[in-house]
Amino acid sequence: MDRLQKKKAGLKRRQRRVRAKIFGTAERPRLSVHRTNANIYAQVIDDADAKTICSASTLDPAFRATGKLGSNKEAAAFVGELVAKRAIEKGVSTVTFDRGGRIYHGRVKALADGARTAGLNF
Repeated sequence: MDRLQKKKAGLKRRQRRVRAKIFGTAERPRLSVHRTNANIYAQVIDDADAKTICSASTLDPAFRATGKLGSNKEAAAFVGELVAKRAIEKGVSTVTFDRGGRIYHGRVKALADGARTAGLNF
């Protein structure tokens, strides 16, 4: 197994470990974060019904209109605020945070802080 395959396998293992403990319900859905080198994505998911309630990313037209780049902490904070506003519009105020196997710092933490400042509780 080469270096990149090991890295990917480790990420998948961490994702499985986190998801074994976190489950989104209708009252408290899961805020899932997916990070790539170029973009960051966030979804509020009800695992009981297997439905995505709302989502936001750096590819959204709302984000593109700001003229920011998708690969920094400021962009992640904006996406966090955007997904929180959309979730609150749908009637969701409390979520469980799923960091997607990533370390809770940098862009993942910035997204979480942005969601908290917009009024989401977790």
